[in-house]
Amino acid sequence: MSTGTPLHVLFDRARGGERGALARLLSVAEAGGEDAAALDSLCAASAAPRARTIGITGAPGAGKSTLTAALLGCARRESQPVAVLAIDPSSPLTGGAILGDRVRMHHAAVDEGVFIRSLASRGQQGGLAQATSLGARVLEACGWPWILLETVGIGQVEVEISGRADLVVVVLNPGWGDEIQANKAGLMEVADIFVINKADRDGVAQTRRDIEGAIAARPGGAEIPVIETVATRGEGVEGVWAAIAARHAALEASGLLATRRRGRIAAELESAVMSALRRRVAVLLAGDAGLRERARIEAGASGIHEGARALLDAIVRD
Repeated sequence: MSTGTPLHVLFDRARGGERGALARLLSVAEAGGEDAAALDSLCAASAAPRARTIGITGAPGAGKSTLTAALLGCARRESQPVAVLAIDPSSPLTGGAILGDRVRMHHAAVDEGVFIRSLASRGQQGGLAQATSLGARVLEACGWPWILLETVGIGQVEVEISGRADLVVVVLNPGWGDEIQANKAGLMEVADIFVINKADRDGVAQTRRDIEGAIAARPGGAEIPVIETVATRGEGVEGVWAAIAARHAALEASGLLATRRRGRIAAELESAVMSALRRRVAVLLAGDAGLRERARIEAGASGIHEGARALLDAIVRD
């Protein structure tokens, strides 16, 4: 590692409660590569208890960070340690996180029972950082029982979070009926709880009717709560926290949580395989084999698909 500290030493320190070591491990996860793969193996071997992973998503300006900060207070009043991975937009120049949810939650970050880290989305569709899944596994291995994943808002409801979290809270504001209809399929697939934040504004009743009408046709839709909050004043937030705990317990009791987690493993395995293939293809295209196939195509001696098959055969042979 470039840090000069062996990865397993950092891992042991982080599991012992050293926050600086944990932060460095999350940097390893964010950077990817061989160190991240080794870190993943350490997490797998840790045999840590499963954490409850909660996705919080919604369009820009919905108040996700304010709600997340308020939920931290709920968890701490129950003496529950809780970690947050806040997925920020990426700087187009550096790839780094530029919103800084840790700044918006700074009052909670001084609590030793709270850990907050921003991760850069690095331009990924859906706003989820590549490191999100591994970062959550690191936090789980280090004993954090609650993990909140707050995603970036990009003008549409982000369905990708459903593949990273046990359950999903979708945050909307009054007057977004048209957006609910525009994103109806995605919302219905991922939402376990709806929150109408900024409920002191006009249009709450209509927004509730829009949401309830949209979920009525969904199997099990009657189980999806719709909760009104004014997160800036803490109003309704305890109800959201109670609904999260109740919904998580219900998913676990029904076996659906185990099914979701198996699906998450399958999706992450596929993603890891595809990432490895993309890296291998990039090396191949930049090397002699790629140059040779491009030259054959340019000379009319081969077609695109024939060249692709030749390069795929080279990967298989390796």
